[in-house]
Amino acid sequence: MVALPACNASSSDKAVRWYSPEQVELGARVFADNCAQCHGLQAQGLVKDWKQRLPDGSYPPPPLNGSAHAWHHRLPLLVEIIQQGGALYDGKMPGFKSSLSEAEQRAAIAWFQSLWSDEIYRLWAADRKSSDIPFAPVPMTGKETNTDGE
Repeated sequence: MVALPACNASSSDKAVRWYSPEQVELGARVFADNCAQCHGLQAQGLVKDWKQRLPDGSYPPPPLNGSAHAWHHRLPLLVEIIQQGGALYDGKMPGFKSSLSEAEQRAAIAWFQSLWSDEIYRLWAADRKSSDIPFAPVPMTGKETNTDGE
């Protein structure tokens, strides 16, 4: 038996998400400015077969819209990949640890997860430890835009 996150009282088939609308809004901007060039404007990916290695041996950027494998990764790993880049996974994605705040990194994740169907989100959430997912929106700090280059 798989336990699913609690549902809103007003809509029993809507998955409760860990992020707030404000995080999704910030994430849309962060994604458009930093991620869309490689992952696509709607996080759909830019190649037909994202599992096929490129001629240089690297993997292309995968779709993040719920149609690929991002939903198989825990939130801390998604943050780590954004921070460290994709080299450990044979990708070319640069790390964004010094150019995006952690709030911006999580907001980008919130945005692409907002594209996931409730079914995909529930599968992702059901396979996570409770420590991975805050089931209340993570408060924004007011320091979401990193302008000092750190």
